[in-house]
Amino acid sequence: MAPETIGLLIALTLIGLMIIGVPVAFALGLTALIFLVAFEGTGALPGVAETFFAGLGEFSLLSIPMFIVMGAAVAASPAGRDLYEALDRWLNRVPGGLVISNIGACTIFSALSGSSPATCAAIGKMGIPEMRNRGYPDGVATGAIAAGGTLGILVPPSITMIVYGIATETSIGRLFIAGILPGLMLAGLFIAWSLFFAWWNGYKLTGLRNFSWRERFSVLPRVLPFIAIIVGILYVLYGGVATPSEAAGVGALFCILLAIIIYGLWRPSHIWRILSTSMNESVMILMIIGASALFSFTLSWLFVTQSIAEAIVAADLNRWVLMGVINVFLLVAGLFLPPVAVILMTTPILLPIVTQAGFDPYWFAVVLTINMEIGLITPPVGLNLYVINGIVPEVSLRTILLGSLPYMLCMVTGIILLCIFPEIATWLPNQMMGAAIR
Repeated sequence: MAPETIGLLIALTLIGLMIIGVPVAFALGLTALIFLVAFEGTGALPGVAETFFAGLGEFSLLSIPMFIVMGAAVAASPAGRDLYEALDRWLNRVPGGLVISNIGACTIFSALSGSSPATCAAIGKMGIPEMRNRGYPDGVATGAIAAGGTLGILVPPSITMIVYGIATETSIGRLFIAGILPGLMLAGLFIAWSLFFAWWNGYKLTGLRNFSWRERFSVLPRVLPFIAIIVGILYVLYGGVATPSEAAGVGALFCILLAIIIYGLWRPSHIWRILSTSMNESVMILMIIGASALFSFTLSWLFVTQSIAEAIVAADLNRWVLMGVINVFLLVAGLFLPPVAVILMTTPILLPIVTQAGFDPYWFAVVLTINMEIGLITPPVGLNLYVINGIVPEVSLRTILLGSLPYMLCMVTGIILLCIFPEIATWLPNQMMGAAIR
């Protein structure tokens, strides 16, 4: 049987398993197992466990549960409330300032927590009711939070970037730095749309409280220590002071200590909630990583990966046409699968093609991640949409989706800008760490 036919059968089997509700990790592992046995016989079984655990043998994988603990400690504390309150006090006199405050709070909190759903829940519980009370349409109030929460997988430290770095054997520190300017660019595009919307609809600043300078500064001591941790992690990574795993471990410890000192989360029940949440998410991600290693091995062993790559190269497409096709493929995949699964399933096939076409792998990581962000606010999965709907069940999913649409267009604009000016992603890491060796 031709490798292309085998690849099609593998894809259909995987999709079928996920449609009937099989979790991603088990769908990947079961598909790989079925086709290994079907084409190689039971003699392939002894290597299955070895391949699975070899996928979990990377030392840098230790950074994933540590960064998750760091995010869980932040998410369990009222840090999101303080971030929102701090930005609202500073921006409450700006037209559209409440929407901007929410987007800014989402940007910072998502960097701290590394979780888009956690960001939507933490900021949305306060921001959405307040925006609705001040007269903002339901679509704007919910769409701003849903879109702002997606920045958690781009702004460092990002679990998605860690997984990409492990899957592609690229520098995690450089990936973190590559996500800074694009993350700020997307936040800026979101804010620009919010300012335009406020101006176009003539929002007036009436009935707003005037905060004194003392009130504005008083909330900062509860917020700045967490931001300092992010800055510190980036410094030790690009400065070569520590590995990602070491930086993640220290960051997790400091976030737990800050949650205890600043917010009094010292009870065993508080610590247990942080650790149990972290354990659940870590096991889920690591199971997907192990199963994807087995899945990738199966594709390679059956020459599916090589055949697809050769077919694309033989097509001799223009590099930008090729990138357009890849973006559409990633966008469709992101509509149905979580970002971690998409990265682990597609990068073994796509990265050699992308680099051979002359694209920078760190730039591609940013483009891929923005595509995954769009998937987080697009049905049928659209996890952020359902989180927002859970906060305000009286607002329909259709309203939330329509409110998110302008921010999706901002993300598409961001991808176009990255294609025109790739230095948005590559300039900062090149300046801080030197040119990448390919």
